[in-house]
Amino acid sequence: MRVVIAGAGSVGRSIARELLAHDHEVTLIDRQPSAMRVAQVADADWLLADACELPTLREVRADECDVMVAATGDDKANLVVSLLAKTEFGVPRTVARVNNPKNEWMFDAAWGVDVAVSTPRIMTAMVEEAVAVGDLVRIFTFHQSKADILELTLPEHSPLAGVRIGQVEWPTDTVLACIVRDRRPIPPSPDDTLEGRDELLFVTGSEVDQKALERLLTRGPASS
Repeated sequence: MRVVIAGAGSVGRSIARELLAHDHEVTLIDRQPSAMRVAQVADADWLLADACELPTLREVRADECDVMVAATGDDKANLVVSLLAKTEFGVPRTVARVNNPKNEWMFDAAWGVDVAVSTPRIMTAMVEEAVAVGDLVRIFTFHQSKADILELTLPEHSPLAGVRIGQVEWPTDTVLACIVRDRRPIPPSPDDTLEGRDELLFVTGSEVDQKALERLLTRGPASS
C-alpha cells in the first residue's frame, strides 16, 4: 500500500513508522524545515513543501497513492489536504487528524474526509477505559458507515463471566471482534468462555442500543 502523510510532526512520524513496519510505502510532507527529521524515519520518502498546494501533491504522485493522511497540527490544512486529495487526485481513502474537537463537525465527506481521528476524543476514551470497569466506552466512529468501535471491561461479578460466547445472544448488528486477556488479544470463537476482567472490543452498527448492550454485559440477559 502506498501512503502519503501530510505533516511530519510527532504524529505523522509515528504513523509512518507503524506503516513502514508493515511493509507499506510511505512519503512524508512538511513545509517546516525543522520537521525534516529524516533520520528518525529513514525508510520513508521525504519532501519539504506545502501539502496544501497542488504542485506538491503532484510531485508526490498523490493520484497513485492508496491513502492520504492529513496529520498536521492545523485543522484548516488537514481539511484542504483531504479535499484536494479526494477531488483533484481521486485518492481512494483519506484520514484526517482533528486537533480542535470543536471543528470535528466539518471533517466529513463534504471536505473529502473518509475517516476523522480526534486525538482528544481518543485520549478521553482511553482514560475512561482505564478507570471504568463495566462502562461501555466508544473508542471510534467510522464517518462513512457510522459504525462504532466500543470497549468494555467485563466486571468479575457479571452474569456472563464463565459463559461461552456462542451462548450469548448479542444485539442485532453487534460483533464481538476481540478479547484482550492478560494483555493478549484473543480472536473470539463460539467455544471461548468469557472471564471477569476481559477487555471486550465490539463493532456495532449505528442503530445499536448501546445502553442495552452495556446492561447485557453487566447484568446479563433480561428475564422474559
